[in-house]
Amino acid sequence: MFSLQSENIFDTTIKNLLIPADKVAHVQIGNNLEHALLVLTKTGYTAVPVLDPHYKLHGLISTTHIMDSILGLERIEFERLEKMKVEEVMNKDIPRLNYNDQVIKGLSLVINNPFVCVENDEFVFEGIFTRRAILKQLDKQLKKSNK
Repeated sequence: MFSLQSENIFDTTIKNLLIPADKVAHVQIGNNLEHALLVLTKTGYTAVPVLDPHYKLHGLISTTHIMDSILGLERIEFERLEKMKVEEVMNKDIPRLNYNDQVIKGLSLVINNPFVCVENDEFVFEGIFTRRAILKQLDKQLKKSNK
């Protein structure tokens, strides 16, 4: 985690505040919606990244995307969960950060998103930058400056 003893939080890069990829729940692009719904339900998250086998980011899948895709005219069509794939319903148009971006760029994105996915220069998923992480660091910095 980033140390605020000598630096301002906004003078650092995203990679110093991100939650690493190995600690982030995700689904694979070929998974069916049933698997994605299980991951979302078990973790308690409302959305998770969608990755390919090379850990490249393709989008986000959410409970809302899944439920919208199985709602029929008269009933919820649960049988569609097994047949439909994540890539059919995921959101591909998502904000992204590079791990070398400045925190100030990430701050503007987490205003409207609880987290933003972070990639490296080869577009490999590195983790997520969360609203919580920046607020925690900002709180620490403000407490130090008020001493």
